[in-house]
Amino acid sequence: MKRSSLFSLCIYLAVALPATLAAEVTFASLIGEMLDRDSIARWPSPEFTCHQASSYDRRSISKDKDGWFANDDFSGRIRTETRDGRKEEVLMEDDGPGCLVRFWMTTDSTKPDGGVLRFYLDGAEQPALSFPAFDLLSTDLKLPLAFLTPHPGYAPNGLGGSTMMLPIPYAKSCKVTWEEKSAGKRYFQINYRRYAKGSVVRSFTSQALEAARPVLEKASEQLLHPADESASPATTGNFTLAPDAEKTIELPPGPSALRFIRFKLDSSGSDGLDHALRSLIVRIRFDDEETVWCPASDFFASAVGVNAMNNWHNTATPDGTMTSRWVMPYEKTGSITLQNLGTATVSGSLQSGTSPWKWDGRSMHFHTAWHSEAGMRTPPVREWNFARISGRGVYAGDTLALFNEVPTWYGEGDEKITVDGETFPSHFGTGTEDYYGYSFAPRLNMQTPWANLTRVDDPQTLGHNIMSRSRSLDGIPFRESLDFDLELMSWAPTRLGYAATARWYAFPGNKSLHPPDPTSATARIPTLEDARREPAGFPGVIDAESQEIIASTPGLVHETQDMRVFGIGLWSRGKQLLVRGTKVGDFITLQVPAPDAKPHELFITATRARDYGILRFTVNGQTSKNSFDGYAPDVVPAERLSLGSFTPVDGRYRIKVQVSGANPDSKDYRYYLGIDSFQIE
Repeated sequence: MKRSSLFSLCIYLAVALPATLAAEVTFASLIGEMLDRDSIARWPSPEFTCHQASSYDRRSISKDKDGWFANDDFSGRIRTETRDGRKEEVLMEDDGPGCLVRFWMTTDSTKPDGGVLRFYLDGAEQPALSFPAFDLLSTDLKLPLAFLTPHPGYAPNGLGGSTMMLPIPYAKSCKVTWEEKSAGKRYFQINYRRYAKGSVVRSFTSQALEAARPVLEKASEQLLHPADESASPATTGNFTLAPDAEKTIELPPGPSALRFIRFKLDSSGSDGLDHALRSLIVRIRFDDEETVWCPASDFFASAVGVNAMNNWHNTATPDGTMTSRWVMPYEKTGSITLQNLGTATVSGSLQSGTSPWKWDGRSMHFHTAWHSEAGMRTPPVREWNFARISGRGVYAGDTLALFNEVPTWYGEGDEKITVDGETFPSHFGTGTEDYYGYSFAPRLNMQTPWANLTRVDDPQTLGHNIMSRSRSLDGIPFRESLDFDLELMSWAPTRLGYAATARWYAFPGNKSLHPPDPTSATARIPTLEDARREPAGFPGVIDAESQEIIASTPGLVHETQDMRVFGIGLWSRGKQLLVRGTKVGDFITLQVPAPDAKPHELFITATRARDYGILRFTVNGQTSKNSFDGYAPDVVPAERLSLGSFTPVDGRYRIKVQVSGANPDSKDYRYYLGIDSFQIE
């Protein structure tokens, strides 16, 4: 599609001037840069570093200190200062030249109109922008949708939020403050560029915004409804690939740029579509270096199966057609290879388009790396490495495909991105959903030019959840290295599988910590039905909740409790017998069948928790020498405990479990007890 002359002018202002002329950074040039996919494929001129101010919990000081995983991520501020008799909390400040490029925030239904948000530029006493609430949608700024997007579920008087992508350049300094007039949890992330000293930046003004409104409206339409880049006549090829077969398409000689790749799998064979798309690998070489190794579904940001998505760089439609619009320049040679690692023959089509590229010292190659890990338990809270890159380049975006085995929110974990060996992350986030541009999860699907939530199998996040972020003005340049960790932290214990796709541009010699991973790419993909299926019992155990209760304290409440919320695979069948004791002496007697008439050693596996009591046991009227203290600060399965050796009576063991006391540290009810299983040996 040809671009209008208006957009061409913006793009010309943004990138076309030679670096030696030190082109001025203006509001118009930044809009042009957003619309120009070529810009992120060149090392920035003028140079800048990218940073993030956020409300992360300030108890997080260092990896080697307590508080690194502190989670009051609404509380962080730089300081509080007094201005004209009012107290203003400083959310972000920077000495210029620079530019705000992304502002993500939440609203709070407690009292959303209780304060004033102000943007001060270049040391001015009066703000360049102000908002009468902790809500970017609270004024008549009237930005088009691509530049100010409400989060799913947003309501002015409810829990929600918005993301502003409007660039706000400043020549000398920027300070963002919040004057609190009520109370509420104020979460925010502010991404900003810090240009090299001496860069010429023209500061944002309301007059510049008003003059640019026609440009913004048209730019928003283009961002929301992206078209393929102009390219030479497309190369189209059909393919049929047997297991272990591959097909390579050679691109025209360079210097050129791959402008789009369109892909569709028509037949997935006996493997099924999801597995076929994951085990079909996209490999791309530029100038004798393989820079892309990625499963097809993840390369096109669909991740698991076909999921409708539409952002500035990727589109997937319900019929299975997937398009990448990432610009991929090369100096001399380029090729695309499809490799079938699956066990069935697959067929489909691949279309690509190229156009000339002016190769220079700022030109970079496009990279994609993918890796996956399944069965990760949380707690304990830990950091999982999303991407680790050495060399020089610009981080451009990513896709996270995760599988959650428990119906609980998984995404309390913050992103921590360190650049060039920083001792503290220059990007310290406030939650996984915040990084991906929505808030107060769980939420349903979201499509924006820069952030997408494309699959949510279950409203409580059970099963597959897929999200993507494409960086625009918030791309992160790095000269030596970039390290991206994501905390694993959930509301309740769960087990997660993560598949991460990282995208960046870089100069030759760049390396990723995560090499090709064919084992994970060909592993079975779990389903929502797997997550909903009742866990299997442990081998060789007798589940307590399945046994006959033959006696108990009158009125004593007992029930089968689902323990999956406290950890997958920790209790047999994911359940236990919960007894709600209220005092010392409460008891319950279970009847357990014996395998024969001989004496056997009996074992019990019980649960510990903060409100569980001390227990004693009798078997067929004989008192066990061992007791059990059920207290622990968290809900955990205990090691099995021997009750002793006993001879069955009438082919059964009658096991009486009685509350004999409470640990001094126990809380709340104190006399509860939980039994998972018995073993007879």
